[in-house]
Amino acid sequence: MKHLSGLDATFLHLETPEMPMHVGSLNVLDLPKGYKGDFYEDAKNFMASRIHLADVFTRKLALMPFDMSNPVWVDDEDIDLDYHVRHITLPKPGTNRQLQQYVARLHSTLIDRSRPMWEFFIIDGLKSGQVALYTKVHHAGIDGQAGVEVGKAIFDLEATGRVVKPPRSRPRGSGYQLGMAELATAALRNTAQQYVKLFKMAPAIARAIGGLAKPDEKAAEKDTAGAPKKFNLFAPRTSLNVSITNQRTFAGRTISLAETKYIAKHFGVSLNDVVMATVAGALRHYLADNNELPAKPLVAGVPVSLREAGDQTANNQASMILVSLATDITDPVQRLKAINASSNSSKSTMNRFKAVILDDFPTFAAPWLVSGIASMVGRSGLVNLLPPAANVAISNVAGAPFPMYFAGALVTCYYPVSIASHGTALNVTVQSYNGRMDYGLIACRRAVPDITEIGDYMLAEHKLLMELTQKHPAAAGAAPAPVPPKTVEEPSDDEAPAAAPAARKTPAARKKAPVKAAAKKVAVKAPAKASAKVPVKAPIKAAVKPAAKKAPAKAAPKPAARKAAPAKRAAAPRAAAA
Repeated sequence: MKHLSGLDATFLHLETPEMPMHVGSLNVLDLPKGYKGDFYEDAKNFMASRIHLADVFTRKLALMPFDMSNPVWVDDEDIDLDYHVRHITLPKPGTNRQLQQYVARLHSTLIDRSRPMWEFFIIDGLKSGQVALYTKVHHAGIDGQAGVEVGKAIFDLEATGRVVKPPRSRPRGSGYQLGMAELATAALRNTAQQYVKLFKMAPAIARAIGGLAKPDEKAAEKDTAGAPKKFNLFAPRTSLNVSITNQRTFAGRTISLAETKYIAKHFGVSLNDVVMATVAGALRHYLADNNELPAKPLVAGVPVSLREAGDQTANNQASMILVSLATDITDPVQRLKAINASSNSSKSTMNRFKAVILDDFPTFAAPWLVSGIASMVGRSGLVNLLPPAANVAISNVAGAPFPMYFAGALVTCYYPVSIASHGTALNVTVQSYNGRMDYGLIACRRAVPDITEIGDYMLAEHKLLMELTQKHPAAAGAAPAPVPPKTVEEPSDDEAPAAAPAARKTPAARKKAPVKAAAKKVAVKAPAKASAKVPVKAPIKAAVKPAAKKAPAKAAPKPAARKAAPAKRAAAPRAAAA
């Protein structure tokens, strides 16, 4: 047996029917040319040969008596693949929007805790002739970086796949679950070890807390000209910060990774800063539509990995920082610089604490108490009255920079599907994949019924930032990054962005690029996947090299030149961002 850490178990204890705590991804797959088989059966057989490569597929929970301590992971000796890998056919016409709505519905249901906590869905019926793969895995067993290791188990670098060594045969156990006495003894032993660990780390924690009173010299040396005047203790209240229901809505959008990197290097900020600025600009437009843009800046909750290099453990090792989105600043460039300054300040503080942040802590008698409090807070409406710590969750996960294959089919996109929570009804998670930045927006349907508008505004904000790189000089010391010719595909007719956002014609929207035009330039056609990521073979390094060999353009493309660039990879119509 293996004990869940305090952080892992927290995702179990906080889960309610209104707030499922699993993460997932949506991939659209190109079937091999001339394929005539049954892809669902092929995918099921494919998974049968791979599930032993990642612990998350073969372990289940064993609960402690009376929930007096965290559960433990035990091996499941009887995995029912017909349950874990399922088949769905979309009704006609099979549009991308139908696919995303169905994924939102699937993402709203809880995972069965009596089985290994993962589910895969093969979805066909798409008008493009492609198939989709939607996956979900409980957050108790995986975080964003651990998802990369899961990806190594299920993805290949070539359509022909790789030879996978079968698992070693092991003697079957005699019981379905462990005995109560065995579990109780293990719980007490683990709790004692957690208290000893906490006691040993107490001096280091005290020093880290005391160090906050001293100024950070490294942070003081950085340019904070664009930083907000002050950072408020609480975020302003908006329609995004309410108690949520179990209903979900989902939208995927794609932006060029090369263009995002170019913006970051041109203005001397990080890639993650550009992601947050893109979301900030979109939310600023979205809230202004209904005259509810607060005077104070919105705040984003941003996960920060605590994982050491080379650590491949399938668990959670992350904390969170708060970053101002500077939505009170009208100018997009100044807003981007303010986000950069706020992010640097928060990261600096986190780095001073990182070594003493515990991902495993004593939780004796906590499971039933935490679960009860979580249910009460969500259903009582108390969240609607308390000031929020953050308005939106934004996460950016680095993925594979090369194409991957699942059961012989090409993965065309990688949209994350994450968690909406009480008080933070909108979550925006970004996954890079093969030259793309795939944005997955998941939200409570009642709080954010028009999530596609936020997605369209993100495309418009990205287009605006690209145009501003032509008008603003590059940051001092930042060598401009070359941007290759645009290779983004145009959306299909049924996936053209809704005209509603552009028709609103708010004063702020008129100054910015219209949403409709922006989506045509930047939107990509295929939905993508989220929690899994990089394949495992040694050829990974070799696979990265071809991408690096592409001859970069010598200068950033001008808007006029990029309009004329033909779309590449038009082999088959792809499901576009809806």
